Amino acid sequence: MDLSAPLILVLVFFSVVCHELAHGLAAWKLGDPTAWRAGRLTFNPLPHIDIFGTIILPVMLKLIGSQILFAWAKPVPVDSRYFHNPRRGMMIVAASGPGTNILLALLFAGAAHLSASLAPVPSWIYNALALSSLINVILAMFNLVPIPPLDGSRIVAGFLRGRALHGYLRLEPYGLFITFGLLYLLMPSGIFESVQMFVVRLLDL
Repeated sequence: MDLSAPLILVLVFFSVVCHELAHGLAAWKLGDPTAWRAGRLTFNPLPHIDIFGTIILPVMLKLIGSQILFAWAKPVPVDSRYFHNPRRGMMIVAASGPGTNILLALLFAGAAHLSASLAPVPSWIYNALALSSLINVILAMFNLVPIPPLDGSRIVAGFLRGRALHGYLRLEPYGLFITFGLLYLLMPSGIFESVQMFVVRLLDL
């Protein structure tokens, strides 16, 4: 029985929860208790669920056979006023999410290789772990896109000052529309397939 589809969805959900949990833990380590007070420093999935981004979107993408599968959880609240250096603190908090996805990608790739070496393990387990590794790379890349409010924009904002910073942050209300518009335009170009093949070769999946 092939259970790869539900396993992939579970692992993707776990990955986006870890992504947001990493933001909250990084902020907490830097002195911000906001996420802790909101009950977000937990592996309990319920506080992290975003109905569309965590459930509806990944299920829809899987059902239509999309080559791209990603999701997001409810953003963790962060108050940079608690940081000794707010600009540097926000950059660290922003980087912690994609950094966690890269770490998970390596862990899932290692688990996939381990499962392949164990003869009784069904092939669908290897396939689910390998695809989850790839998805975590995609999640990291997606979140590092420097368009507000994605994590990449928080890192870039740390290097900007004055009018440049103000103008950059004004993109935030339109950021997701811009991002999905770029994804829509880039999908026919084959760039995602090229990235996928590069990651597969890099991780030897």
